[in-house]
Amino acid sequence: MIHHRKSLEIDARPESLWAILSRFMHIDEFAPQVASVDALTTGQDGVGSKRRCHFENGTSLVEEVTDWQVNKGYRVRLSEMPAMPLTQAHAAITIEPLANGHSRVVWSMDYQMKYGPLGWLMGQTLMKTMIGRVLESNLKALADKVQSVQIPDAQYAYY
Repeated sequence: MIHHRKSLEIDARPESLWAILSRFMHIDEFAPQVASVDALTTGQDGVGSKRRCHFENGTSLVEEVTDWQVNKGYRVRLSEMPAMPLTQAHAAITIEPLANGHSRVVWSMDYQMKYGPLGWLMGQTLMKTMIGRVLESNLKALADKVQSVQIPDAQYAYY
């Protein structure tokens, strides 16, 4: 599996970030590339919850929650992603409280490529670049969303 992660320090407490992230069926409210979401399960969000994310480019995929930690984050398994050259993928969002009242949000993805060694090379180059851009834009959009409710002039620090 190839691992890629991005993190962002956000001027918000974990509870404020969790209030947005825990609305699992509503990631389209902040993630720029997600055009809409279909809830594939009903009831309270948590382990086993499934959504289909429809993207601006016309593709979609399914995400199922495999780990759910209140105020700390969650992990999902991706499936039904024929437009992507992946055999399997997992994504995780974690919220780490910082001493200054801020939080560090880490968004990571682990994925295995199709096409053997050539796919692995493509995964280390093109896919890592593409995924990195998506993770960064999601983090910035999350920061903007949480700050729109709190302090308008937040400072961001990428790691």
